[in-house]
Amino acid sequence: MAEAAESLPPVAEIYNPNSPEYMTDPITQCLALAERGPLVWYEPWQAWIMTQMEDIMGCWKTEPLSSDFYDWEFAPQRPPEDEWSNFERAMIGHSLLADQSHHRVVRRVTAPAFSRNVVDNIQAKIEPEIKKLFDELGEPESFDYIEAIANHIPFISITRMVGIPEKYWPEIKKVIVTFTETWNPTISDEQREAARQDSNKAIDIIKEVITERRQAPVQDDFLSTLLRIEEENEGFEEGDIITMILALIGAGADTTLVAQQWTVYSLLKHKDQIDKALATPDTFSNAFSEISRWGVASKMGFARYAPDNMQFMGQQLRKGVMVLMMPHLKDYNLKYYDNPEIFDVEREFNPDVMFGYGPRFCIGAALAKRQLYLTVSELHRRFPNIELAEEPERDPTDHNAIVFKRLLLRTHCG
Repeated sequence: MAEAAESLPPVAEIYNPNSPEYMTDPITQCLALAERGPLVWYEPWQAWIMTQMEDIMGCWKTEPLSSDFYDWEFAPQRPPEDEWSNFERAMIGHSLLADQSHHRVVRRVTAPAFSRNVVDNIQAKIEPEIKKLFDELGEPESFDYIEAIANHIPFISITRMVGIPEKYWPEIKKVIVTFTETWNPTISDEQREAARQDSNKAIDIIKEVITERRQAPVQDDFLSTLLRIEEENEGFEEGDIITMILALIGAGADTTLVAQQWTVYSLLKHKDQIDKALATPDTFSNAFSEISRWGVASKMGFARYAPDNMQFMGQQLRKGVMVLMMPHLKDYNLKYYDNPEIFDVEREFNPDVMFGYGPRFCIGAALAKRQLYLTVSELHRRFPNIELAEEPERDPTDHNAIVFKRLLLRTHCG
């Protein structure tokens, strides 16, 4: 057995998410990586990769590893408190990615802000703006969906969902979308520092909006809800509000752009399933899990760090080493799915772990899926005969996912 393992090529030769081969066919590399074992050392990232879903779910549930970026062995030195910028104030002690006990408190007290009623109210706010976006598009014979529609959706959500006034749009639009790069351990130090500086500017804007809102409360947006929660719950502070807004806008802007592209692309590649997918918000919720599974757009996973020298899954981990949980490695694995090559929007997901699991289930999942459902439903209502005008070229420059350079659609209008 040992001789067989030694004869295998290095992991970096079979798995490279930044390679042209992965861009074209991620499935082959994902399956090959998962076959190497439940915990695989990946030299290029100086990280262990967790490949099996049951182990990932267990890690999400029991949290034996740290989520704090500053616990990474190659992270910048944690600055002393008297040198913290706005970014450190928001991320240290308030981060949804860090302290486990505080994270659970935040989830508990903010759960009402993500109820079905709240999601329905937010739909009423953003739906007219989505319709307006399509009104402005008109009836072109063809158009690039990414440029004309997808790129605008995150910022509609900013103003209508979170409640950041439109006067701040031009300034915050330039700095908010890089927030998720601040904790991406696979990019350069220079990229991460640029994202950190952008985040500081975004936090300045959010703090200004919070100050305004305290003086003139508004009752029916997400920020107002968080301010009420702050008043009623000791231990939930302004830093938590800022972190949650950053996560919703920053991560939302990043993942929403990816989700918009792959949803439209996947459904147009399987037009016979569009009606089933878009029948209701609930059918779309399940369809989106299949869209994400079928597309395999992810390049990396969820980063965790060994808090001490420790035994973990049969391996000796050094303090600070990164462990990447990669749930997308299961997406074409026969162990988890029958006929994985078939796209089926009615496929059963039990459990559905696309947005995490247990205490780390994404609290904003329902919001993300609802805005996506509204946009794609409006697209097909306006253009019932729409189709792909070309097979889109994939863009290798995204730091976290496989995306398209453009998504050209033909409407058959005019």
